[in-house]
Amino acid sequence: MNREFLPAGTVGSIEAIPTTAPAGIDAQAIVVFVAEGGIGTGSAAAVDAATKGVLAKLASSGEISGRRYECVPLLAPPGLQAEQVLVVGLGRREDIDVGVLYRAAATAARQLAGRPRSRVAFLADSTWPTPWIEQAVVGAAVGMVGQDLYRAEPKRTRFGTTLWVGADPAAVARGATIAEGVNLTRRLVNSSPDHMYPESFAEEAAAVAGRTGLEIEIWDEDRLRRERCEALLAVAKGSARAPRLVILRYRGRPRSSGDHPDLALVGKGVTFDSGGLSLKPSDSMMGMKMDMAGAATVLGAIATIATLKLPIDVVAAVGLVENMTGPAAYKLGDVITARSGTTIEIHNTDAEGRVVLADVLDVVRGLAPKRMIDLATLTGACVVALGNDHAGLFTNNQACCDALATASRAMGEGVWQLPMDAEFGDQIKSEVADIKNVGEGRWGGAITAAKFLERFVGDIPWTHVDIAGPAYAEKPRPWTDGGGTGFLVRSLIELARTTV
Repeated sequence: MNREFLPAGTVGSIEAIPTTAPAGIDAQAIVVFVAEGGIGTGSAAAVDAATKGVLAKLASSGEISGRRYECVPLLAPPGLQAEQVLVVGLGRREDIDVGVLYRAAATAARQLAGRPRSRVAFLADSTWPTPWIEQAVVGAAVGMVGQDLYRAEPKRTRFGTTLWVGADPAAVARGATIAEGVNLTRRLVNSSPDHMYPESFAEEAAAVAGRTGLEIEIWDEDRLRRERCEALLAVAKGSARAPRLVILRYRGRPRSSGDHPDLALVGKGVTFDSGGLSLKPSDSMMGMKMDMAGAATVLGAIATIATLKLPIDVVAAVGLVENMTGPAAYKLGDVITARSGTTIEIHNTDAEGRVVLADVLDVVRGLAPKRMIDLATLTGACVVALGNDHAGLFTNNQACCDALATASRAMGEGVWQLPMDAEFGDQIKSEVADIKNVGEGRWGGAITAAKFLERFVGDIPWTHVDIAGPAYAEKPRPWTDGGGTGFLVRSLIELARTTV
């Protein structure tokens, strides 16, 4: 098996064990969390007592401050079997939430995964609500998995066994499952474009469907042509790699509930984006293997929803293409008739994601879902507006948008709604076709892209999420290696969990 196609099961063994005195914990390393203002009375206090006041002494001297994501290792601590204790800061007590716990646990795991460890124990605090424990488990399991698909000597080594001391076993099990979904998305995004292209992504989706019991349809080039997906096909024309459209279905409710999905997830899957004839500069092209992050996020989310057996019906669809510069590449001035019958004048071949999604949205629209969410690394304009840590939300239905925003806040993932005023739609009017694929000038580019997509969703409650910023980390952060982040997988699972 090629290294990039790792099997499922990235997180090793993750177990919940009853509350145990620190001296009795059989592990190479123990992770304990502290807030600003001292050691407190929870797990950190127990470790302090076992080590005869070492933590309190370091806190009083300022060596342990509790600052957010600060990691202080204590080597060969007295009174413990463990070779080290890693003290991780959570910041101010009043600011601690799910997102802080996720990132703090990921930071600790990332640091400890720098060398092989057979057993690592995380001490849960008895005051943490169940969602905090669940997402801390996710964070630790994600943090120990690095971007090592192609390195002869990996920088991160997964723990053999991760112990969560004093944690609810059900929360730990859910957290381990969710982490697999996040890591699946990260792996797909981090795969090189010579390994991850439309056909191989579809094969990956089929393997995931086989493991999780998802129904799957894969539309090849002939089927796409029969279905009149001319917009998607136009973008694919410049590549030697044939396009694919993958439809996945999870049925979590009795058939008596009807056949209209409760939730539809749509993902942009441009496995490499050269810009086409509107060629990107070399530096801008370097990271464009990540332009399928929307599709990868959708696959990670629906796979996890199925594994958790949530009581909801979900359909997912991803449009998979390469945007290249071959002799048949689509051109500026071309007029394309999308599946819906809408004609599109091409003004920029590097605004290809929305052209692909035009057909995918129309396919899903035909299934009449109760709500629809698309995810796409769509515009640099959204990154200019919101930075690297927030995704942009755009909607035709405020309730649909609010539900996703609530789920994202609950998971500590940053989103921000941007306007969808009708005037922005005027900017994509074409003189020769129904619409053109870019707006006028540089300003409001994320919004005009969303207005383009809006033309293909009809009256279905819909939210577009531009994940161009947070889907991929250009540089490492304390809690993650550079590369795919798995952003929004957790939020989509939370949305599915709270939708029905």
